[in-house]
Amino acid sequence: MSQVRMALQTQLSWLYYQYLLVTAVYVLEPWERALFTSVLLSAAAMVGYTSYVFLPVHLRLVLHFFSGVFDGQAESAVTLMS
Repeated sequence: MSQVRMALQTQLSWLYYQYLLVTAVYVLEPWERALFTSVLLSAAAMVGYTSYVFLPVHLRLVLHFFSGVFDGQAESAVTLMS
């Protein structure tokens, strides 16, 4: 069990260092780093929550719209115009 824990800790540590390098947060002071990370995490949480709440409703409406558009296309548009 401790080897699994150590491997997980090593992997998470490596991911955190990658985050620091990719975002260049490592050059910031500790309080700036904490502020940047908290803003980033709160923005990601808001995007996740909004997607969870509103995306299914909009997808249902889009599917309903396109099912109505494509289900009623039995006759061609040329016959409707003449």
